[in-house]
Amino acid sequence: MRFLPSIHHPSDLRKLTVEQLQELAGEIRQRILEVVGKNGGHLASNLGVIELTLALHYCFDFEHDRLIWDVGHQCYPHKLITGRNANFESLRKAGGISGFPDPAESPFDLFSVGHAGTSIATALGLARADQLLGRDTRVVAFVGDASIVNGLAFEGLNLAGLLDRQFLVVLNDNNWGIAPTQGAMAEYLAKFRTSYLYEEVKQRAKQVLPRLPLGQSVADALSSIKEGIKATFSPHQIFEQLGFMYVGPVDGHDVGYLIELLSKLRNVRHPVLLHVHTVKGHGSDFACKEPGRFHSPNAFEVNAGKVTIHKGSGKSWTAAFSDALIEVTRSEPRVFAFTAGMPDGTGLDKFAKVFPRQCLDVGIAESAAVDIAAGMARAGLRPVVAIYSTFLQRAFDQAFQEVALQGLPVVFCMDRAGLVGGDGAVHHGFLDIAYLRGLPGMTLLAPADENELLAALRFALRHSSACAIRYPRDNVPESMGDAPPFELGRSRLMRDGRDATILAYGATVSHALDAAELLATDNIFVRVVNARFAKPIDSEMVATALAADHPVITVEDHSITGGFGSAVLETAQELGLPTERVVRLGMPADRFIRQGTRASQLAECGIDAAGIAAAVQEQLIKAGRRQHKRAADLAQQPAGAEHSTAPVSDR
Repeated sequence: MRFLPSIHHPSDLRKLTVEQLQELAGEIRQRILEVVGKNGGHLASNLGVIELTLALHYCFDFEHDRLIWDVGHQCYPHKLITGRNANFESLRKAGGISGFPDPAESPFDLFSVGHAGTSIATALGLARADQLLGRDTRVVAFVGDASIVNGLAFEGLNLAGLLDRQFLVVLNDNNWGIAPTQGAMAEYLAKFRTSYLYEEVKQRAKQVLPRLPLGQSVADALSSIKEGIKATFSPHQIFEQLGFMYVGPVDGHDVGYLIELLSKLRNVRHPVLLHVHTVKGHGSDFACKEPGRFHSPNAFEVNAGKVTIHKGSGKSWTAAFSDALIEVTRSEPRVFAFTAGMPDGTGLDKFAKVFPRQCLDVGIAESAAVDIAAGMARAGLRPVVAIYSTFLQRAFDQAFQEVALQGLPVVFCMDRAGLVGGDGAVHHGFLDIAYLRGLPGMTLLAPADENELLAALRFALRHSSACAIRYPRDNVPESMGDAPPFELGRSRLMRDGRDATILAYGATVSHALDAAELLATDNIFVRVVNARFAKPIDSEMVATALAADHPVITVEDHSITGGFGSAVLETAQELGLPTERVVRLGMPADRFIRQGTRASQLAECGIDAAGIAAAVQEQLIKAGRRQHKRAADLAQQPAGAEHSTAPVSDR
């Protein structure tokens, strides 16, 4: 590589000619392909924005100015030119570079970003604050065509249009999010992009704008271009009605033209929306051909033009869910499934091929998905909303107001619940139990294996009110045998033992059983209970566990704050049972878990087999010390003292 090793700071870009920048773009593309090929990660989205990223950093000083990414999964070129090239091999690994913007890594990353639709409103806050504080900064918000239709993005546009200062929104229009962009706005942009008007506007702008004398207004030039084209439709109409000067569409892979254009637009003292057309996966034949498949692939190899994506052995929970939903829908024609822009990630792409009229991708609009599902439930259908746990957070109010408050039987299927591996803190699903458990009428359940997932789904579709089923980004464990039907608020004993009880929820059951095997080699024998429900909790299960007068360990792939373990403690308190022997294992309450493998993250949280076994051993040692101390204290007391009626403090 000729140029990339010498780029340590964005200012180094300004030492290069346009031709050299184009060569640098090719080197960045090669670097991303090599590293993502080894580590996995977001590929096609990053390949499509390389030239645009170079032009932005060439024209703006983002040590002083502000650059806010939307979602952030297209930030790899940005990272490579802001001092992180040397360590780029550590991408998405423990202790390495995050796959998303991360302020802990660089001052060029202002926010940790992993959810869509946020950049315009966040950038608006920066712009207004800088204006009030007298700072002379330029602000750029980067957003994709799949994200700009999100409600929050439109709220930001609505308010940003009222600014009386510089504010640039770069709309990266490639007709894709993770899947093809959905909705009327996507069709609106695509219709213009494929019309003769697109080429005419692009050519006139390319001829006029870069050649403006310094004193001539960019706004005046744009007006003259648009007056010369009698367009019956054009994206400028909607954005200009919101108070933005609209520029575009322009070619997002022409570095020279982008630099000429941005050098003019950066000084416009008015909100501007720059509509840039890019190709997702640009520069890679296989990524361009299948941009959805190569949005975020696992590690892969390319041999003689053929791409092989590495896949772990075993079946994923996502695939198991897809198969289970197809099976139950064959006997329940009222099922209707939703995804919010992630048909592949939730497994609904396979379902849609079998039941195309019973599936809807609403795009990145989780709130709308839940409200549409509520309407369908009221009309008599049985909607299933398949959304990642981390993204269902965005629709909490709708789950409350339109589903739970109405007592409607919507089924939430939460993929990626718990620790997610390389995507790290922005994508961990560690709050769903906590934020759903407080909703009246909401039932929370989690299967332990594939057979239980099918049984859980059958239960949820029969239940009279809302249910939420959680499962992780992992392979399903080996079958634990036939799964008895789920009964509301009833657990399942998996293994008996005298020394301790492990109450495990969902995917942690297999780890608890493995821990029991490890402990048995030390002659420690533990009961393992598959809780099945976090709401309602099986009170008989709790009473039995606490009556045994031995350590009780709760295990969950969720924050210990407000989760399954908290529900166990609350149930014990309601039953008037002592809780000093209860220990909760889960994700830490006040610390985010960074990227790494899911296995390493489970170990870090102490909820893998070794961690659970160690927790049991520690509590048995403490219990032995307490028993020894109590025996010693009794031995020193006068006769009859152990029968004292003096009150004992509540522990």
